[in-house]
Parts: sequence; structure tokens; C-alpha cells
Amino acid sequence: MTLYRGPVQSSTERDDEPGRARSLRRPQLGAESASYVRDLIVAGRLHGGDFIRPETIALELGISSTPVREGLLALHAQGFVRLVPRRGFMVLPLTGDDVRDLFAGQALLAGELAARAVKRCDAATLAELQRLHEALEDAAAQGARDELEELNHQFHRAVNLMAGAPKIAWLLGVAVSYVPVRFYSTIDGWPAATVHDHREILDAFRRGASRTARTAMSEHIVHSGELLALHIERSAGTADDPDSR
Repeated sequence: MTLYRGPVQSSTERDDEPGRARSLRRPQLGAESASYVRDLIVAGRLHGGDFIRPETIALELGISSTPVREGLLALHAQGFVRLVPRRGFMVLPLTGDDVRDLFAGQALLAGELAARAVKRCDAATLAELQRLHEALEDAAAQGARDELEELNHQFHRAVNLMAGAPKIAWLLGVAVSYVPVRFYSTIDGWPAATVHDHREILDAFRRGASRTARTAMSEHIVHSGELLALHIERSAGTADDPDSR
């Protein structure tokens, strides 16, 4: 499982840069620190009640503790951690219902993008979606989960860009950033679910059915969120009987 989204600039490179250049890089390092810690929480490597030492995270990322603190303050605003006076940052519990709420919002945005994308889809873009889906099915059949997740990302990215609605795509990107890269592929049932759901989405594109595409995409996102929520609940020992839902 990959829990970090990109290279971190070394502290030596950062400290060598004077004045303005250093100030421009700090927000990026703060955002990277927030992403790293958020991934640890969602992946279950940090649990509710755990305290986070900025110095430890800084050592893991090879940066100073100042941008780590900035990242933790951002996570405090997002509800992932709480600042306890004289003790530091404490992880707040992440529940399955928290995840379901996040994905409910994602589903609305992704469904709107899919509906708009259908109206802008031409033969070339449809062929590209078909190519990505066929490669995705092959990866699923071969058990190549990392490749499957990358192809899933490319499929959704193609749909989102096709929609021609950059502000909605940006909002969706913010919501999607709450899930670690290379995390879906570790969840039981996700490979089969994504193949099945993508078939229905692609069929709606073939038929030019924007309403059907909206519904299929929204249901796909909700389905993925439910799988992730159950994964988190099982990890925490709080999963309900699926038949009771």
C-alpha cells in the first residue's frame, strides 16, 4: 500500500533556499504533511486517541517539524485531529459513517460530471474509455491490483476532464484526496465491484444516456464508499451485520 503521494523535498534543499523561495515551498510541504498523516489515519495506522508527534512525522518525511505542524493544523480544521492543550495533536476516531458521508458528497459531484461528460463524448473519447475499461478488466482478471487502481484512476480522470466543468472537478478532487493512493485495491470485493460498475457507466456513455450515466456513476461511488466503510469498521471491530443494513 502506498501511503504517500509524491516526493518530499529534502530539508537540505529547503534550507538552502533563501527568503521568498522558501516561503513559496512551505505551504506545499504543509499540504504534503497533512496528506501523509491523513492517509495514516484512513489506513488505520493511526487510531482515535493516538497522539501525533510532529518531530516523528518530520523525521519520516525528511522535512522540518514546522510544515508538519501546519499540516496538523489543517487536519484539525478538517476534523481529523484535535489540539489538546499542553499535549499536542490527538487523532479523532474515524467511523464508517464518516466515510459514507464523504462518499455521499463525492457521489453527487461525480454523477454530475458523468452526466455532463456524456453530452460532450465523441467517438475518440468513447474509444479511450473503452480501451481503459478493457485494460482494467484484464488487470482485475490477472490480480494486478496496483495496475487496476491506476487504470481506475485514469478512467475517472478521463470522465471528469471530458465534462468540461473544472470547478466541480476540483471540488471532487478535494473529496477524493481523503482516501490514500493504493488503498482501494487492498479492500475485499473492490476489484470485482469496480469492473461491474464501470461496465454500467460505459454502457451509458455508449448509449448517450446522461441520466443513466449520472445514476450509474453515483451508485458506483456510493458502492466504493460502502466497501471502504466496512473495511474500516472491520479493522476497528465495529462492523455491523451487512444483512441489518
